[in-house]
Amino acid sequence: MFTNEIITSFNELEMLIYNYVMQNKEKVIYMRIRDLADEAHVSTSTIMRFCRKLNCEGFSEFKVKLKLTIDKKSETTIKSGQHILAEFFERTQNEKFNSKLEAAAEAISKADHIYFIGMGSSGTLAEYGARYFSSLGKFSTYLKDWFTPIHSNLNNSITIALSVSGENEFTISHIHKLKEKNSSILSITNNGKSTIAKISDQNVSYYVTEEFFDISNITTQIPVIFILEEMARKVYEKSIRSD
Repeated sequence: MFTNEIITSFNELEMLIYNYVMQNKEKVIYMRIRDLADEAHVSTSTIMRFCRKLNCEGFSEFKVKLKLTIDKKSETTIKSGQHILAEFFERTQNEKFNSKLEAAAEAISKADHIYFIGMGSSGTLAEYGARYFSSLGKFSTYLKDWFTPIHSNLNNSITIALSVSGENEFTISHIHKLKEKNSSILSITNNGKSTIAKISDQNVSYYVTEEFFDISNITTQIPVIFILEEMARKVYEKSIRSD
C-alpha cells in the first residue's frame, strides 16, 4: 500500500498523516476523516490529497484498503519446523541428490580457493559456510562486499553462491564478475530452474515451499545448512583418503 515511491512523494503535512496512520492503524480504520485531521493536526483537504496519492477516491476507500492490509498480515500462517524438515528429506533422500552432493564435494576438494557469496539471510549462511569449511581444513573466504574489485585471475577456484529464489540481481551480477575471472560456480538454490542455477557450472537445489511474511522471504534455511555441512564433511573425507 505504501510503496517507497509514494512515501517519498509525501510533503511535510502528508508525512504527519503517514506517521500517525502507521502508529495507529487499528484505530484509524474506525475514525472519521475529521477525527484523523484533529489527531494528525492537518486539514481534511490534506487527508483527501493523501488518499488520492494512494489511489483512493476518498477516505472511506483508504480505510477499506488499510483494513485489508491489516487482515492480510494477521492471516499469515507459518509452517512448523518439523513439517519443513519432513518435506525436505522426503524430496532429497535419493541417489540423484546424493550424487549432486558428491559431485559438488569433488569439485570443491580440487579447487585451490573457495569463495562464498550471498545476500541477506543467504549472505549470513555464506559467511557460516566459509567458516565451517575452514574449520574442516578447507580454507574458504566469504566475499561480503559486492563492490570488492576483482582484478586477479581466479583459475582453479570455485565460488559457492547461495540464493533462495535464485533470482537475486546482486548475486547474479557478482557471479558474472567472478565467472569473468575464471572462477567456476557452484550454486545452492531452492529452484533448479532459476537464473542463478542456470548460469552455474553446478547446482544443488532443495525444493521446499517458499514462504513470505509481508514482503520478507522467510523460506527456511535449514536445508542450506544441511547441504553446506554435508558437502564440507565429504570434502574432509576426500582429503583424508588422498593423504
